[in-house]
Formats: sequence, C-alpha cells, structure tokens
Amino acid sequence: MVKKKSKYERRRAIECKIVERSKSNPGYCKYDVTIAELDGTVHTEPAYGKDMQDALSRLMNTERTVKIEKKMERNPLIFFIVWMAVMAIPVIVHGDLTYTPWFILYMFGAFTAMFVFAGLWQSYLEKGQK
Repeated sequence: MVKKKSKYERRRAIECKIVERSKSNPGYCKYDVTIAELDGTVHTEPAYGKDMQDALSRLMNTERTVKIEKKMERNPLIFFIVWMAVMAIPVIVHGDLTYTPWFILYMFGAFTAMFVFAGLWQSYLEKGQK
C-alpha cells in the first residue's frame, strides 16, 4: 500500500482497468479498481460486471452489504427488531388476523420472502466472479 495525501473529502476510484472476460458467465468481465482512501492509502479491489459502471456499482453494493453485515453481527438487536416488525405488521393492520390460518400463511410467506431476497441479493453480488 502506498501512502499519499488525499485532496478529496470522499473515497475515489482513481483507476479501473479490465482484466479478463468471465468464462462461466458470458458478457461479464473482471475489472481491477484502484481506490484512494481518505487517509491517503491506495489499494486495488477486484470488481465484476457487464461494463465498468456495472462493476463499480456491484463493488459499492458489496462494500455496503459487508458494512451492514458487520453491524448486524455486532448488534443482533437490530435484526430482532426487524424480525418482530415483520411478524407484527399483520397484527397491527388486521387485529383479528392472529387467530386465522392467514396469519400462519403470512409468517411462512414472510420467512420465504426474506430468504429469497437474501439469496437473490447474494447471487447479484457474486455474478461473474467465477
């Protein structure tokens, strides 16, 4: 890592070059993105996408996802509150829904939707990496 004084207030992608085309996902490429941090360090991260803009977008989404995962690991109360909110919405909206089969169907649907969303998000982030 090279130490340089940064003249910007935000992180910057200072260089992005194409490395290779993906063999398993046609149309996707691997890029090496050189990032200048605020403290002056410069490092290179791999990014995958259909074009350079898509690769940078995926890299930012991956970094954002990692940041959220770290927060969730450090503070499981956030996950618990979100979970309780998902389970409490039908009771708040429809007070009599608690004692019907629709409540059970909603719970299974909510579980399924959360896992499907998480799987699709992970698939989106990893597309083109292999």
